[in-house]
This record gives sequence, structure tokens and C-alpha cells, in this order.
Amino acid sequence: MPALEMAQETGKLISWLKKEGDTVAKGEMLLEIETDKAVMEIESPGDGILAAVSAQPGAEVPVGQTIAWIVSPGEVPPLESAPAQSGRRSDSAKEASAVAETSSSAANEGVREARISPKARRLAKEKGIDLATVRGSGPEGEILADDILAAGSSASAKTPAAVVGAVARLALGPVGKLMASRTAESWMTVPHFFVTREVDATNLKAERENKLGPVEREYDVKLTITDLLVWHVARALRQHPRVNASWAGETLQMNAGIHIALAMAVEEGVVAAVIHDADKLEPGAIAVQRRDLAQRARAGKLRPNDIAGGTFTISNLGMLNVDSFTAIITPPQAAILAVGRIADRVVALNGEPAVRPMMSVTLSSDHRVIDGAGAARFLNDLVVALEVSAE
Repeated sequence: MPALEMAQETGKLISWLKKEGDTVAKGEMLLEIETDKAVMEIESPGDGILAAVSAQPGAEVPVGQTIAWIVSPGEVPPLESAPAQSGRRSDSAKEASAVAETSSSAANEGVREARISPKARRLAKEKGIDLATVRGSGPEGEILADDILAAGSSASAKTPAAVVGAVARLALGPVGKLMASRTAESWMTVPHFFVTREVDATNLKAERENKLGPVEREYDVKLTITDLLVWHVARALRQHPRVNASWAGETLQMNAGIHIALAMAVEEGVVAAVIHDADKLEPGAIAVQRRDLAQRARAGKLRPNDIAGGTFTISNLGMLNVDSFTAIITPPQAAILAVGRIADRVVALNGEPAVRPMMSVTLSSDHRVIDGAGAARFLNDLVVALEVSAE
């Protein structure tokens, strides 16, 4: 069981993406593990045959415990590879050897399963869909997540939803359960307080227009308002290290790096993908990372490093036409910035009414780490930077 976070003691095995006896290649996705932050796909550390699997889906396994072996054809894994929790194989070595030989033989004969994306496999398991009944629409007939969703919609149309009394029940997937658990824990244990400011986004919009062409030519990516927010927030955090700190029991952890997490909506809920050392990146480089993280998040292929180490979070719902909202902090971070849409409003300008593109930003802070004055100063400096955005 790999350690994916500094304080992690156990990991929950969600699923094996390969079966015992399958041939695997180094870097190929092998299994899914749930930590207290997200569900992540784990790559195979080497080439060989998956053997002596000793942990089954749903098991909570201590970090460092052997859960399987990758062996060469004909190689026998050590006898101690099968702990008591597996509840199988009285003669692990013989069975693993037989599996390896069978696998090797099958590989030599060119026997292959239909290709199935990891996300599609997980969705099929959660929705109880038999993969043998699904026709893949991907390259070489690969079964994709959309194929599973289509199959599920078809099945739902034929079968009435299960109803308890007059209430339909919808089972949550791993990400949904994790989000429910973590947000409830944060709300009950972290003393939140909120500071809100209105931003005149005239110069921010102009900054995006000025940088749009150069960024697209150099980085082949479209610059967004979110990218510029990350850039400006990272620089504001340099001047306010307390806002970038973490609560660590009875002490504060003053984080050396500025690693900004972006809240991203995925099919089952929300994940926070991290742009590391954001204060050292130009807007174009931030845009590239944001795009790549979003693509992996939507495909269910975030890597452990993609969600590790965040020190501050931005949640932008402007693209969904939300005017303003407050967000729940992600422990052990001390703050999260909630961003609304840019919309024309009538405001007072030099004592006269004027129409300006305005944007609402709300900082949620952990009062154990940041006091009201500290939060206000950070937000004020950020708003000033956004309103006089760099040319």
C-alpha cells in the first residue's frame, strides 16, 4: 500500500484495474486507492505478471503492507505475501506459480481482454452494469465512461428506480462519499469566518485580453480569468504568509511553498487539483497546468501529486453564473477564496452612477490561524492587484 500523503496511515483499496494473472506494464494503471482527499489511480511500478493479490476491494490496508506482487513468468512470490486478511490460498506459492504460467501462456497466444478505461470499469461496478453487454465507442472498441453512462440510462428507462416509501435513494460513489465526509468534518471542526469584497474587473478583463494572444502563441492554451486569479492570489500570498499557513494540532505550520488548489467539478462531486509553486509561474504556465489537471480530473486519472500539498484553494463558480457564495475550507489549509461571475452593475464612480464589470470574492478563513484584520488586509491587497492588473 503506497503512502500518498505525509500523514497517511492507511489506504482503502477501491478496485484492481487488472486481475490476478494479468500481464502489466510499468506505468500502466494498476489499482485505485482512496485516501482522505480523493480516489487516485496508481501506476504499476514495473513490468510483469500480477500475482499473490492479498487485499480485496473495500479493504483498509496499512501503508507499506504488501498487497500483491509483480513477478516474471514462472517466478514464485514469497510465501509471506499472503497475510491472514486475504482469507484465500493455503498454498500461495503454488497457486501464484500456476497463475504466472497460465498468464505467460495466454500472453504468448495473444489472448487479450476488451479494452476498458479505468473510469468506465469503476462506473460499471458502481452501477451494476455487465461490461459484456456494453459496446465500446473508443479507439479499437475501447469501452469509455460515456458508454457506461449510456448503458445505465438505457437500463434506467427499462427498470423503475428503487423507492423506499415515497423517497428514491441514490447511492454515492467513492468521491461523493469522501466529499460529504470531508466537508461535514471541516464545517463542524474548523471555526470559519468570512470576508467579502466587490472587485471592479475592468482592468482584469483588459489584462486577459492583452495576454490572450501572446499566451496562446507561446503555450498553445487559452488564458482564462481563473488563470489570472491564481497568478494574482499566489503573489498576494507571498505578502501574507499567515493566509498560506496550515493548522497543525496546537501549532501553526508556516508553509514554505505556495501551492494553489483549484476546485474542479467531476462527475461524482468536486476534487481540488494543485498547481505547485504557483508564485513562480507565469500566467501561461499556470494555464497549461490548469488545463492538464482539468482534463485528468474529468477522465478520473488524477495522479497522487496532482492533489497533494495544497496550501490555499480557489473555487470559481463564475462560469456557472453564480454572483457570490461562501466556500468550506479544506483542512489543514487555513483559507479558501470563493469567486463569483463578472457582471455589469451600476456602481458609484467619482460620485456618479456608472456601469462597471463587477466581481464578488469571499475569503473563508480558519479563525485559529487568521484573524479578521489579517484576512481583511490580504483581501484588500488582492483586490487592489486585480483592479490595477499588470499591463
